[in-house]
Amino acid sequence: MQTNSSTSVYIIGGAGSGLGNAIAIALLKKGAHIIALGRSAEKLEVLQNQYSSQADIVCGDITQTETLSHLLQMVSNKHIAGICINAGGPPAATITETSMQDWDMAYQTVLRWKVAMVKALLPQLVAQQYGRLLFIESATVKQPMENLVLSTAFRLAVTGFVKTLSNEVAAKGITANILAPGPHDTPAIERVFKKKQTQTGLDRQAIQETETEKIPVHKLGNAQQFAQLALWLMSEDAGYITGQTISVDGGMVKGIFG
Repeated sequence: MQTNSSTSVYIIGGAGSGLGNAIAIALLKKGAHIIALGRSAEKLEVLQNQYSSQADIVCGDITQTETLSHLLQMVSNKHIAGICINAGGPPAATITETSMQDWDMAYQTVLRWKVAMVKALLPQLVAQQYGRLLFIESATVKQPMENLVLSTAFRLAVTGFVKTLSNEVAAKGITANILAPGPHDTPAIERVFKKKQTQTGLDRQAIQETETEKIPVHKLGNAQQFAQLALWLMSEDAGYITGQTISVDGGMVKGIFG
């Protein structure tokens, strides 16, 4: 992990909550400098207050041009060690429940901003001949889950983008990989549980027990454990791993190459 320079930073999306927050904290505990992205100023300020000399924050909607412009200004004179491209997913819904407006919004919130962010930062990574791009997507890109059609469709598009990108930049010292989490014990799982409650009428505890039983390890994922794999993939040691989509799902994906 490149943490020896005060001008070397990691950019962490969704740093205020869930998997992004776990990754941010794990990096900070190792002495890294980060730029934490997120929508909640209150949550980001908790990180900044606890690690004042290591954490800068960019509070805003990363799908908006002004937020990306702010980020670009902050990293213009820094060495970017790694970028964790991560944000929340679209609402849980079946195909028949979705409107075309939902599909347009999902394109914006799941796919478009990631392409824009990569294209904006890539020249800097190429110039430094080094970079680690890590996308946090979902195990639904390997095995669809009910009620997550918007997430599944556009995250599959992200996987195609990342695989193509990895081949284009591999010779420049830049890797691009995807972590595909299954159900984890983070706030993001609540939208899935609430949707199942609406459909079944069961209480939340019953829903969690039912959904957890579907996972071979019979438990939800742990964000702190997930973060350890993310840190390795963003380290110098992972330079020979690129273009991969790695499931972190407790064995949920049934395919041979899950």
